[in-house]
Amino acid sequence: MKMTDAKLRTLTQPGKHADGAGLYLELTPAGGKYWRMKYRHGGKEKRLAFGVYPAVSLKDAREKAEAARKLLQAGGDPGETKKAAKAQTVFETANTLQAVAADWMAHQSTRWEPATKARVLASLETDIFPVLGARPLASIRPSEVMKAVQKIEARGAGDQAARVLQRIKQVYRWAVTHERIEANPMLDLMPGEILKPREVKHRAALSDRDLSGFLVKLNAYEGDTNTVQALRLLLLTTTRPGEVRGARWSEFHPAEALWIIPADRMKMREEHRVPLSRQALQVLETMRPISGDRELVFPSPFYPSKPLSENTFNSALARMGYKNTATAHGFRALFSTVTNEHDRTLRDVIERQLAHKERDQVRGVYHRSTYMKDRANLLQWWADYLDQKEKGAEVIDLEAHRAA
Repeated sequence: MKMTDAKLRTLTQPGKHADGAGLYLELTPAGGKYWRMKYRHGGKEKRLAFGVYPAVSLKDAREKAEAARKLLQAGGDPGETKKAAKAQTVFETANTLQAVAADWMAHQSTRWEPATKARVLASLETDIFPVLGARPLASIRPSEVMKAVQKIEARGAGDQAARVLQRIKQVYRWAVTHERIEANPMLDLMPGEILKPREVKHRAALSDRDLSGFLVKLNAYEGDTNTVQALRLLLLTTTRPGEVRGARWSEFHPAEALWIIPADRMKMREEHRVPLSRQALQVLETMRPISGDRELVFPSPFYPSKPLSENTFNSALARMGYKNTATAHGFRALFSTVTNEHDRTLRDVIERQLAHKERDQVRGVYHRSTYMKDRANLLQWWADYLDQKEKGAEVIDLEAHRAA
């Protein structure tokens, strides 16, 4: 006899009370009422649990049983299917966007500076985690990510929106590789199709025609000696500001006229060897009586155990009259422009000196020359070029310098 709600409410006899087609309610001696279904699959008798009455009503239990019977007819095993679904739910609950992003950042941390990791985390904590962080990766739709980054753009932070989108896509790509999600639903999210076009603003850089005046002002600058000499070395070696600010005496090898910057201080995380011109070596000699007994070549005048601050160089340039017209990082662009204009055959040498990564991946695999001799000659020409510019004299042609 089939069950009715009235009968279910008044059941007192412990045991199994059938509803038909394998579905029954089991009443325990303690009074618990559990929905079960008995079925056979692969020649074995099995059971399914559908929950507790009255949280699962008679109607709900019958619908669950009917779905199980249909699965059996199709050749499936309702019990195994339920186990798989439960395991998938547990897996997805553990693999939320925030949890996987944390693992991705931990994986990347060996490649990032602490400041980089802090910026990435802050961007996700501000704009993504509050909305999508607690959701399983597999449950988030591309349209939801698109709306989140467009909201960032709407407040006037277009560059940040693009960076956040890139980071989310990197999290998903990493998740696929490490089997945290089966497929990447974010592959087709392209910044150009989601965000408005942005004007690329390059760092302000000195032009060749301004170089003579700048060098005269730098020579006459009455600011901190550490800052002046650091700017000189920055200009002479064409390295990045952070690489000069963090320069350590142990990295320099004057006898070989070489500066070896370790991989952990380089943007591309690859050791960079910089030939030193006579003028660059003179900068080191100037600094030796000032900081030679310390770890850092250019320590902060206020905190000697720490390097010059991140804003030191640009603040000095501003005091010299170059606010918004020149930046310390722009010295690299100046070097690239001048040397390429003097000899376009040196493109690879110039790019290697600037420690730029080869954009052509195939070419990058095979084109690994360090060009040390050519770079040493180029940097010595560059140092002589700067000297002549400061004096206002005629500069030596680069091709003639190479021939000599």
